[in-house]
Amino acid sequence: MRLPSPDGSLPVLSQLILDSITEGVFTVDPQMRIISFNNAAEKITGISAKKAVGSKCHQVLQATICGTNCPLRSSMTTGKPGLEVDVEITGAQGQCLPLRIRTAVLRDAQGRVMGGVETFRDLSEIHRLRRQLSAGYTFCDLQGKSEPMLRLFKVLPAAARSGATVLIRGESGTGKELVAHACHDLSDRRRGPFVAVNCAAIPEALMESELFGHVRGAFTGAERNRQGRLTAARGGTIFLDEVGDLPPGIQVKLLRTLDSGEYTMLGSNKPMRADVRVLTATQRDLEKGMARGEFRHDLYYRLNVVEIRLPPLRERREDIPLLARYFLEGLAVERDEPVRKITPGATLRLLEYSWPGNVRELRNALEHALVLAQGQAVDICHLPANLQNGNTFRPDPERQVLNLAQREREAITEALARQGGHRGRTAASLGISATTLWRKMKRYDITS
Repeated sequence: MRLPSPDGSLPVLSQLILDSITEGVFTVDPQMRIISFNNAAEKITGISAKKAVGSKCHQVLQATICGTNCPLRSSMTTGKPGLEVDVEITGAQGQCLPLRIRTAVLRDAQGRVMGGVETFRDLSEIHRLRRQLSAGYTFCDLQGKSEPMLRLFKVLPAAARSGATVLIRGESGTGKELVAHACHDLSDRRRGPFVAVNCAAIPEALMESELFGHVRGAFTGAERNRQGRLTAARGGTIFLDEVGDLPPGIQVKLLRTLDSGEYTMLGSNKPMRADVRVLTATQRDLEKGMARGEFRHDLYYRLNVVEIRLPPLRERREDIPLLARYFLEGLAVERDEPVRKITPGATLRLLEYSWPGNVRELRNALEHALVLAQGQAVDICHLPANLQNGNTFRPDPERQVLNLAQREREAITEALARQGGHRGRTAASLGISATTLWRKMKRYDITS
């Protein structure tokens, strides 16, 4: 490219060459004022060359990295061309445009810096195709393309529309509250409130008042009436997270509400209508809780009308790259930064890790990595130390066989508990014959 003329403009031939390029190109002087803006740049951004030339580039493009980590200024300072960087600029209509840019320095015959040049490509179509491709793997903020998640996506709409009580089961960090939100958002009650209650976080002495509310004078310090969560959720959904931690006395009252559709505020004798849909979740083994007398059998059956199980992340490893990209994009929006890439080595390490904290741990690990990466691609060295050095997942064939047998035994035990020990109904619910059920019960030493 020929150098700018003394007055800062480009010679006619240079401008013709720039206009023949399909990529957007603009050049700036040492003060970052735009001195040329080719036809492709006009077409991509919707900004005319007449408006752009003479203005400082950050005023025209308003990129997400302007003023903080400008690659063009860096190239002009260091004299080195910049690497490709994905940014977002503001178009002529105020729309957000994703671009991939590259920068270089302009020098005169003596090697003196005369300005800089930036080329860019429009990534809008690529982003559109990516969203279209990933749409099949996204459902109400739940991400996944593994077989367990695709099965969940098929079940959720019917469970949501049924209006039935749903018990969501899964380890901590698997996304149980996201499933509850999906059940609410897809139901006839979606215009009503969604009220979440963490049953493990509320002291036992306050639980009754929190759920059902209280009237003035119900106890020392109750100076006014206070509505409970059931009242707050009227016309919508109440989500009881960690329902396995409910105290026995509250279990009785909740069962009465589910059976009668009514509840009574603490200190009152006037029943109130419970116009709510109840969703619950737990990471506890409720069957063992029933066996120990910690959880009521009748409440269990009342809550477990529809059961949804969320698999741990280690059992759906093919979802990890999808989730990583989803979290990196979300974190970029939160931090008002360009979306950072993740190296193949770091992706492999994510796939190798056993993820005891599940999806929540993955998101936290990526947020940690972004802080250390400082604008670079996320690599292994940016991951938390426990991911770099520990807890690698290595399938053991013998252990897999043991796990399958253990899961089969647990499935039979749970099905028997749900059917009150009735073998015929249990066999039917498991899709096997009564003879096969008897044989498996004998093999696993299960007594009903």
